[in-house]
Amino acid sequence: MSGHSKWSTIKRKKAKVDAERGKTFTKLIKEITTAARQGGGDENANTRLRSAVMAAKAANMPQANIERAIKKGTGELPGVVYEEKTYEGYGAGGVAILIDTLTDNTNRTTSDVRHLLSKHGGSLGENGCVAWMFEKKGLIVIDKNKSEEELLMDIAIEAGAEDLTIEEDVYEIITLPDQFIAVKEALGKAKIPLASDEITMIPKTTVKIEGKAAEQVLRLMEALEENEDIQHVYSNFDIDEADLEA
Repeated sequence: MSGHSKWSTIKRKKAKVDAERGKTFTKLIKEITTAARQGGGDENANTRLRSAVMAAKAANMPQANIERAIKKGTGELPGVVYEEKTYEGYGAGGVAILIDTLTDNTNRTTSDVRHLLSKHGGSLGENGCVAWMFEKKGLIVIDKNKSEEELLMDIAIEAGAEDLTIEEDVYEIITLPDQFIAVKEALGKAKIPLASDEITMIPKTTVKIEGKAAEQVLRLMEALEENEDIQHVYSNFDIDEADLEA
């Protein structure tokens, strides 16, 4: 497997609070609307839309909200058109930062991204400066107490998964993006509950940081995640558990 994504692990461990649900729904609605606008409103024919709807249902978004977002995307209802833009840059300690956005105002979003990076010891880079350090993959996480490793391996590999690894108290299944849904559905049929699942960018290698740099990077990642124009944030940092606790 490629370099482990420490930020994915940190996000998974962070407690979900009701105040965050609104922001989660906002980002999911943007993704559903954009997916429907680009590929149509039929989930069976639009893989991106299907993944977005599955994520929305997992977040307990009401069906009416999902249907309304799809109709805004297909033009059946009036709605905002969002532009996709990816930003690349660096955080403290030279770690790579990859930022996916959906926005109705790229000038505002560019300004926000540049400001947040600078505020937390980072900098905005040129297109292509860090994207090559990541690979697009499906990531499915399962608590170790929910399945036996051998059974999980058989189901996942049979469905097309690339790899299965153990990270602390969870199993992590890696897939190609095109195999992501097939593996999820195979696990669902086997009634194996998922702790989390997403299409993500996994770093090929990681950069070890500690002390002040580690604190700056974590604050940067949290600040970026809180921005409503930012859909996803990826990084290749690695931090010791002792620094995380501190």
